[in-house]
Formats: sequence, structure tokens, C-alpha cells
Amino acid sequence: MDQSMRPMRDEHVAEPGLVVVDVAAADDDSVFAFQQALAGRWATATDDRTTRTPGEPGVRLCCYLDLRQELTGVVGPTTKPTTA
Repeated sequence: MDQSMRPMRDEHVAEPGLVVVDVAAADDDSVFAFQQALAGRWATATDDRTTRTPGEPGVRLCCYLDLRQELTGVVGPTTKPTTA
């Protein structure tokens, strides 16, 4: 595991439905687009920066999801997620 990533703590996965997502991609735009897609569907604690490991390709990002809190709004290019 990349040592620059924040460590996962017990509270991140303390209950069913809590998920830690560690994403690797070629560039920042790709990981942030993926994170936004997740945030459009579930309650998500997002990150605003990626990490790079010297000598390894691409970037990494970690975010935290609560699958128990599905958002009901439709997310599109000009709309933001809404909760019911």
C-alpha cells in the first residue's frame, strides 16, 4: 500500500455499509470524475488532492462512502446531488 495514503481507521468500516474506496488512475481528472460519480449516488466524504508515489505511474485518491445513505436526486452536468 502507498505509505502516503491516510491509514484506514476502525470508524471508517465500523458498520455494514461504510466503505473506503482507494482509487488509482492515470491522472487527477480521472480520479476526481470517479469520486464525483460516487458522490452523486451516496453520502461521500471526498478528498481534494491526490497522491503520487515516486517511480510509480498515475495518481491515487481515497474517499469514504456511506452506502446506507443513497441520494435520491439526479446528478447531471448542471445539477448538484440532493438528499431526500
